[in-house]
Amino acid sequence: MKALISFLAFWLLFAPVVTAQEAKPMAEDPELEKRVLKLSHELRCLVCQNETLAESRADLAVDLRNEVREQMRAGKTDQEIVAYLTERYGDFVLYRPPVKPATYLLWFGPFLLLLGGLAFLYRYLQQRRELITERPLTADERRRAEELLKSAPRKESA
Repeated sequence: MKALISFLAFWLLFAPVVTAQEAKPMAEDPELEKRVLKLSHELRCLVCQNETLAESRADLAVDLRNEVREQMRAGKTDQEIVAYLTERYGDFVLYRPPVKPATYLLWFGPFLLLLGGLAFLYRYLQQRRELITERPLTADERRRAEELLKSAPRKESA
């Protein structure tokens, strides 16, 4: 009985390793596959949004890679393929969108937020420093403080 359990445990643990096969390239032409991989590293997955087309395993990413592969087989250049995809999906499909008026906020927004935050911090620290600095009391402030001290009830110390 122990031998049967050991055999089944061994089989269940190592069967996936035995049956695993090396992934086959999608195209018979390795140069075409390198070109597809290179271009798909420059394109964004529209589903995942934070991954390139090459890294994503979403169904749409697979479809887009196949579309890129088909267009390459049809003889289109990388620039033509990128132009087709940006016409269809907009600049969002590019992993590094171009710098143009429509994307200024995307490119320069983080720097503007950082500068705004630093300006706010500087102003805040300046106001705090003004509160902390020691300056002598004016005659009016001194008179008022003495009046408050005289009118304050005294506590008996033990």
